[in-house]
Amino acid sequence: MKVHKFITSIVLAAVLASPARAEDLVFMLTNNTNSTLERFYTSPVGVDDWEEDVFGNDVLEPGESIRITIRDGRSVCRYDMRFEFTKDSELENTEDTQDLCELGSYELHQ
Repeated sequence: MKVHKFITSIVLAAVLASPARAEDLVFMLTNNTNSTLERFYTSPVGVDDWEEDVFGNDVLEPGESIRITIRDGRSVCRYDMRFEFTKDSELENTEDTQDLCELGSYELHQ
């Protein structure tokens, strides 16, 4: 019985001593506009630079949805977002700030 408690204590101490890992932030992004979403940038609130384009070479067409996973190692929920659309052969953008953990999904509208 004492050996079991000792082993349990060692395992518990190892778990508590290991570095905490941030959870990935996952949400659904839906393009309910009439324009193609060409680029999507995120950055935690308070960070002055945009992270890399989330889409890379992909785009999000009107009416489409995509599951977005942010694996930046941070434990934050409030993100600035920048959306760049192609509209009438020109690039237009819009920005917003939201608590993505609370929302679970984000819809773009005209």
